[in-house]
Amino acid sequence: MPGTLVVSFNLNAADRALVADAVGGAGEIIHLADCDEAGRAAALSRADVLFAANTARELRPGEAGLLAGARLIQFMPAGIDFIPIGDLPPGVQVATNAGAYAEPMAEHAVAMALAAAKRLIVEHGELARGTFNQQVPNRMLAGGVCGIFGYGAIGRATARLLRAFGMRIHAINRGGGSEDGVEWMGTPDQLDTLLGASDVLVISAPLTRATERLIGAAQLAAMKSGTILINLARGEIIEEAALYAHLQANPGFTACIDAWWIEPVRHGRFAMDYPFMTLANVIGSPHNSASVPSTRPTGLRRAAENCSRALRGEMPLNLLGAGDRYL
Repeated sequence: MPGTLVVSFNLNAADRALVADAVGGAGEIIHLADCDEAGRAAALSRADVLFAANTARELRPGEAGLLAGARLIQFMPAGIDFIPIGDLPPGVQVATNAGAYAEPMAEHAVAMALAAAKRLIVEHGELARGTFNQQVPNRMLAGGVCGIFGYGAIGRATARLLRAFGMRIHAINRGGGSEDGVEWMGTPDQLDTLLGASDVLVISAPLTRATERLIGAAQLAAMKSGTILINLARGEIIEEAALYAHLQANPGFTACIDAWWIEPVRHGRFAMDYPFMTLANVIGSPHNSASVPSTRPTGLRRAAENCSRALRGEMPLNLLGAGDRYL
């Protein structure tokens, strides 16, 4: 018997058609935007799967409890540490859209790595000041090690691109296993080994209680003096004060920061406690590594297909474990 999928965020006609196509015949689709007050309660009570962008904004007081009989709450974002999922019924499985925007994020990581290795931003500024540093050396990525902390879809997509530049891939994930030919694969307790080997380090792990402030002064000191550190994940994985101090003391070390500690989507504002952008060895971007409009349909389809898995009685992907429930 087909189940019921309730969509709690607004979708335009094209997006609704895409979701319907992805779900197929697995279930009836109800959009809360089409429901009156009584209809909302009835739909949520019937929901086998809720498809949400941010339940804190989309569900009204008392409505979360109506989902106690649901099989799955599927979120559209890849990272949901800013959503209070502790307010949701504890027995209902929760899935993120992890890796939904892996391809554009991987390109962003490569762009940052190349900009740092080739000194593009530094020398652009020097040229603007009239200085022509033709003999100042830059670096190649070929022959180096790209370390990836968080070897999920984003990490794998990044690895595919950087292998084309001749980099060797070292990675960490919770299981410590991979079938795609990385040169070294470890588990989180081997973080120091990864840090010490990496010429480029890409952080693409989710923010959880286990990863918050995981990289501090000691971990930064374990890295090579010329490492290029790229954070695509969450600022809170790195200790902000420790990173700023390390950058000041090690001018050959570069931090490429896409994910910041205080950001508008998660905190309502942008702020930094230290003036990172005054440092020559920092490359910043406004957490826009996934902001490629053409990839939104891909992300929407991936999440909708996971809803369809749950409706068909199959095991959904990207389920949160107890340790992943950050809030």
